[in-house]
Amino acid sequence: MTSVTKKNVLDYTWVVLWAVVLALSYTLFIVPNHFAPAGINGIGTMIQYKMGFSIAYFSLLVNVPLCLFAYLRIDKTFGLRSLIFCFAYSGAYLLFSHLDVARFRYDAGGTDTVFPCLVAGMISGLVYGMCFRRTASTGGTDIIAKYVNKRNPLLDFFWVTFFLNAAVALASYFVYAEEIDGALHYDYRPVCLCIFYCFTSSFVGSKIISGAKEAYRFTVFTTHADEISKEILEKLQHSGTRLTGVGLYSGEERQVIVSVVNKHQIVDFENIIKKYDHTFAEVERVHETIGVFRKVK
Repeated sequence: MTSVTKKNVLDYTWVVLWAVVLALSYTLFIVPNHFAPAGINGIGTMIQYKMGFSIAYFSLLVNVPLCLFAYLRIDKTFGLRSLIFCFAYSGAYLLFSHLDVARFRYDAGGTDTVFPCLVAGMISGLVYGMCFRRTASTGGTDIIAKYVNKRNPLLDFFWVTFFLNAAVALASYFVYAEEIDGALHYDYRPVCLCIFYCFTSSFVGSKIISGAKEAYRFTVFTTHADEISKEILEKLQHSGTRLTGVGLYSGEERQVIVSVVNKHQIVDFENIIKKYDHTFAEVERVHETIGVFRKVK
């Protein structure tokens, strides 16, 4: 089996595992606490609450056509992996529905419901982020947002998803109304929980999508390039790139050093720069570093 094939098998395996995790989150934290997490599965949650029609079946009815659309109009790998996720999610949810997991459910009993909402939102954000990093999605509004993002790359599709879900959340105000003494009593709690869930999952998902390899890029303009370069190599165990620039005002040549370091070395880098006159630096956040370079020993 080639390395490419092994990677594909690993990617599909992870997609299935994350689908199981999401199904377990719905079973343990969302359904018992009577709030909808918005999106397609949120609609399915409300339908199950009102009519008893399983989220799993509703998810398949909606997501299979959407995944086929993604396969044809967005990306074949993305569409196929999203389809596998949806089948795995529905199958896992049906399995958990037939297992005795009641003792593991977090049923807040209508009080402090924000805690299961927070846990479920973090889990969903983790699942969303990890799936997108493996060219997959959880279906539903994720596919719609991905399509919108393809048409307009400047839009962050996680926030597009959030606003799409917020519109769906309004429906939960009416769905989860309780009948007391023959009259319906409406409560904003399901709406607030839904929005809070969406915000939490979007925030966590965006952080995961941006990568865990966050770093900082220093661009240093100096007349002490040799000394600073030596300290970067010896003290920070990092390398960099030296360029020659010319000042627009003075017309004088300056050496430019570009070096990327991790966030724990920002202060150390600043301390190096402070020791030298005629030195100026700017710092930019790098969301992710890609590639492997030989480490300085």
